[in-house]
Amino acid sequence: MNRLKHFLILCGGLFSLISHAKELPPETCEVLVVGGGSAGICAAVQSARAGAKTVLVEMAHQVGGATTTGGVNFPGLFHAWGRQVIDGIGWSLVTNTVTLAGGRLPDFTQPTGRNHPKHQVTVNIPLFVALSEEALLQSGVTIHYHEAPSRVVASSDGWQVQTAVMGDTRMIQCKQLVDCTGNGAVVDLAGFARQRGEERQPGSFYYQLKFNTDLTKIDRKDLEQRFNDAVASGRVERTDARWGIYHHVQVGGNVGNYVNGADNSTGDLRTETNLRGRASMLRLYRFLKSVPGLGNAVIVEMAPEVGIRETYRIVGEYTVTRDDYCSGKVWDDSLCYTFYPIDLHNSRSGVAPAHLKEGVVATVPLRALVPKGSTRLIVAGRCVSSDREANSALRVQASCMAMGQVAGAVAAVAAQKNVTPLDVSLPAVRAVLREHGAVIP
Repeated sequence: MNRLKHFLILCGGLFSLISHAKELPPETCEVLVVGGGSAGICAAVQSARAGAKTVLVEMAHQVGGATTTGGVNFPGLFHAWGRQVIDGIGWSLVTNTVTLAGGRLPDFTQPTGRNHPKHQVTVNIPLFVALSEEALLQSGVTIHYHEAPSRVVASSDGWQVQTAVMGDTRMIQCKQLVDCTGNGAVVDLAGFARQRGEERQPGSFYYQLKFNTDLTKIDRKDLEQRFNDAVASGRVERTDARWGIYHHVQVGGNVGNYVNGADNSTGDLRTETNLRGRASMLRLYRFLKSVPGLGNAVIVEMAPEVGIRETYRIVGEYTVTRDDYCSGKVWDDSLCYTFYPIDLHNSRSGVAPAHLKEGVVATVPLRALVPKGSTRLIVAGRCVSSDREANSALRVQASCMAMGQVAGAVAAVAAQKNVTPLDVSLPAVRAVLREHGAVIP
């Protein structure tokens, strides 16, 4: 009898909790963009500027994704072989951020050779977030932070997307759906295929160290020996300073570590990844505090999350291969350029970028942004349909910005013409992209 009583009390408590969840007022739009990273910002701004009523849903507290929340605030590459290949909304946000911060752009007329980071542009993270929000709001985009889709159902004229909002729910009806989650999470909820390999590239956790000492006086051999001893004893892991401990000290940490198997495609995996990223920082910091001359080290900055390089890719109407990418192939439906070396990281040997041959610039076909067999659905960003090696180059921020602007233009045109992305008029989409500054193959 007591057990039954306790069970009924427990059930009553659960029902009481459930009753407190409420359905927020439904929302209707023409284009719903899920994910506010580099791709999502550009997709939402472009869609709204093209005249479509647009909503942006982002599960974090700010936009920017890898550039802001992941701390990788040096987006690239926008230029190739002495000319600009990615322009438009993303580039404007980057340059506006640099200008307002009083910074300087690299000299893009100077070839980088095999040192492509010379053309990456460092942006001030708080300014980039604020300017991105300003661009979104001025374009007429409705932003919903702390919100993520929990159910995606096809309707007669688009999609019904139920989102979870801090314990409550919201139903959003849209004509076109744009997945900029980086993981193809919306594609999966809608019932279409994703792919991933058994191995994932390691992530990197950004933090910045400051030393109130003259680092030129550090005994490099002694520091490296101490680090090797600490690795051997298990106090630190070699991947805590993947470029070597001396370099780690000289640059103040930055993204000089690997978080093996980093994954943010589920809540549990995201939690585990971020716990391991901060544990890596703590191990390294404790080690440095024990080194003579470095005991005054201070952690002055830390990204909210580990930067992720690889999770899921969609199975699209076309899959971009390494050969496609490295040959600079241009398809009839290529709508943007992308430029970066093949950049596949692993925890054993790090990364040895495979640079494109001089003069080669890759492109992205529209079909690679459309999940196979889908309607009224398009993706942009890291989850583009591609093999693993091609994806290691396609995943970078500038390319994601270009794909995002394409997806936003396609979605807006498709919504206005009441068609699916693969049935849009490509000349009409190109006209929209040109109007808003994009470079088109």
